[in-house]
Amino acid sequence: MTTTAPIESTVIDGVHYHQYDIVIVGAGGAGMRAAIEAGPKARTAVISKLYPTRSHTGAAQGGMAAALANVEEDSWEWHTFDTVKGGDYLVDQDAAEILAKEAIDAVIDLENMGLPFNRTPDGKIDQRRFGGHTADHGKSPVRRACYAADRTGHMILQTLYQNCVKHGIEFFNEFYVLDLIMAEIDGVQQQAGVVAYELRTGEIHVFHSKATIFATGGFGKIFKTTSNAHTLTGDGVGIIWRKKLPLEDMEFFQFHPTGLAGLGILLTEGARGEGAILRNASGERFMERYAPTIKDLAPRDIVARCMVQEVLDGRGAGPHKDYVYLDCTHLGAEVLETKLPDITEFARTYLGVDPVVEPVPVFPTAHYAMGGIPTNVKAEVLADNTTVVPGLYAAGECACVSVHGSNRLGTNSLLDINVFGKRSGNNAAEYVKTADFVPLPEDPAAEVRGMLEGIRSSTGSERVAQIRKELQESMDRCAQVFRTEESLEEVTGIIHGLRERYRDVAVHDKGRRFNTDLLEAVELGFLLDLAEVLVFSAKNRKESRGGHMRDDYPKRDDENYMQHTMAYLTGDPHSSTAADHIRLDWKPVVITNYQPMERKY
Repeated sequence: MTTTAPIESTVIDGVHYHQYDIVIVGAGGAGMRAAIEAGPKARTAVISKLYPTRSHTGAAQGGMAAALANVEEDSWEWHTFDTVKGGDYLVDQDAAEILAKEAIDAVIDLENMGLPFNRTPDGKIDQRRFGGHTADHGKSPVRRACYAADRTGHMILQTLYQNCVKHGIEFFNEFYVLDLIMAEIDGVQQQAGVVAYELRTGEIHVFHSKATIFATGGFGKIFKTTSNAHTLTGDGVGIIWRKKLPLEDMEFFQFHPTGLAGLGILLTEGARGEGAILRNASGERFMERYAPTIKDLAPRDIVARCMVQEVLDGRGAGPHKDYVYLDCTHLGAEVLETKLPDITEFARTYLGVDPVVEPVPVFPTAHYAMGGIPTNVKAEVLADNTTVVPGLYAAGECACVSVHGSNRLGTNSLLDINVFGKRSGNNAAEYVKTADFVPLPEDPAAEVRGMLEGIRSSTGSERVAQIRKELQESMDRCAQVFRTEESLEEVTGIIHGLRERYRDVAVHDKGRRFNTDLLEAVELGFLLDLAEVLVFSAKNRKESRGGHMRDDYPKRDDENYMQHTMAYLTGDPHSSTAADHIRLDWKPVVITNYQPMERKY
């Protein structure tokens, strides 16, 4: 096949056109790890709504799992088992095996790139305990998390960015990708590039590419209490949804146990890995009742539910009895100041609590989406259970491979972005060797131009901040740790009403340069889309599994629900109820070595 030579940017009717072999959307850990693989092999551009080192990977604190066995005996098979069991057996086990096997090289890659891991006395990468990670298939906790104090994600992000600079990767920073260009060739839907809005100028850019990798992160801002940054609005996942490609397992959202009470700011699980203890108002170490073997180091879904249950049963602390405590006082000032400096400072700054001498108020916070854009283990995006969309890839939190199943183990996220980010970059680079550029439609920016001008010129009475506030509060109230048919019905109705109001939304800023008001309105549209499909999928799964806890169906039901949810957009979401424009289907779980069994910790 012939390959069209890349051309420099051209401007046609006010739209800037660029051409690259590979376009990566998102400059967090997954996007930059992909770029390091793709950049030396093909002309690559990375498009990011943020300056790369501000990406949310930098907020990850505790560590990155790998069975290095530097401190204790360990094996990748044990890591695989923990990942499968931690995900409540909804994990695709072929993907889990890849994750655990390639984890060791992933850590060594980062070490060779210059990442300053904590070290053992003999100079090896140090490792700490983390929730759900065990030795010998669940017999005891194991030290598997490689870490750089409690700034591991920050160190990964800086290291990857430095290496992207070394490789001469081209970045387009503060460019918001708002659409995926699709074209049908010989009856097959293929990607042809993306359309982006440049924040600095307000101009529209079309990036024509042979391959596109989505690495756009999560969508935690559908909730009010969340560890996610303001920018995590699910743009990439929302774009895929609007192109009528499926989303997988959207009902499974992780609530991290230890968010600062009332704020959601994260305190790493690494604190419990170092020995911190969860206590209720009476000072009881309550996790001993729920998970007697590994106690406070049970998987996040279990710990979060136990914390909420303590509060519901009247054992919560504080004036309103609405939180529990994370007790770090016995760890001592040296451990807190050297191994956990950031969370120590967070508690002092945001709550006025000093973890050295007093327990810290904590409560679960919306943290991580297990579901997202369905991919295979090559990071290729799927149009259904098996059909690949040529040239389209996804990695990181926006993707669902499914390596986390219904509940992600702590430290597996930083691992995921490195393992599958690397795979996406390598596979995209291999693909573009023989692929042609798919011809662009006549006006590829028309849809984005119409959407932006429609919002900018609107004279409606609705405001973005108010609709977003009502969405987030209703999701916290009705679809957080515990859910019921009644609560999900309630929030379904609220979302439908907010959708109607969103059609009348207007922005104060009518300008073109640095118009964040306009972009927040666009982001709100994605949040409404994703909240709706999450709730609709949750209503359909009448069982409890991992991060999805139905109070009215408290048991796991393998007979009916040992399968992935696949959601498809079938109509106009702005003119009908969810049931009229969302179709749900199922996808088999890949089981290799581990048959589903009861989760005991």
